[in-house]
Amino acid sequence: MDHSGMDMGDTADCKIEMLWNWNTIDACFLSESWRIENQGMMAATCIGVMLLAVLIEFSRRLGREYDAFLTRQFQRQACAHGTSLAAKGCGGSTEPYTPTITYRATVLQQFIRALLHAVTYGGAYIVMLLVMYFNGYIIISVFLGAGLGKFLCDWLVVKIDVQNLEVDRAPAGIDEATVCCG
Repeated sequence: MDHSGMDMGDTADCKIEMLWNWNTIDACFLSESWRIENQGMMAATCIGVMLLAVLIEFSRRLGREYDAFLTRQFQRQACAHGTSLAAKGCGGSTEPYTPTITYRATVLQQFIRALLHAVTYGGAYIVMLLVMYFNGYIIISVFLGAGLGKFLCDWLVVKIDVQNLEVDRAPAGIDEATVCCG
């Protein structure tokens, strides 16, 4: 068999089914070159798929943390401006003056946000394509990886102001079950 080019014989060796299956040897994923030739390759594929699912959860968390970082940065700047505005006696009327300060992300900050989103979105679509092979081992690997990713990367933390008994962030459970649809 000639493996140097795109030989139709290579395609015939791939087991690709659009029904639930447990194929291991000769199963192909995403391309002819990702052909499982032995049990070790299948185990490595399952581990890689699990790690990809963990990476998706990590990049989602990174995106949320970066947005929170930017928000805190804007709040610090607003406090500095708010103090100087209050010192100037803004308003001048008897009505309470509530100034509004608007901040926008810089081009670099927005680029970083977009890059994190693209990594998350791209990873989610690759996982979706892998799941569409209906291979039981791959689907189980995705579920395990998503659960492990949630466990490792999205630990729930709730801060409660005990003086006012207000919750900073109500537990939202699953904020977004799928990245592609949220």
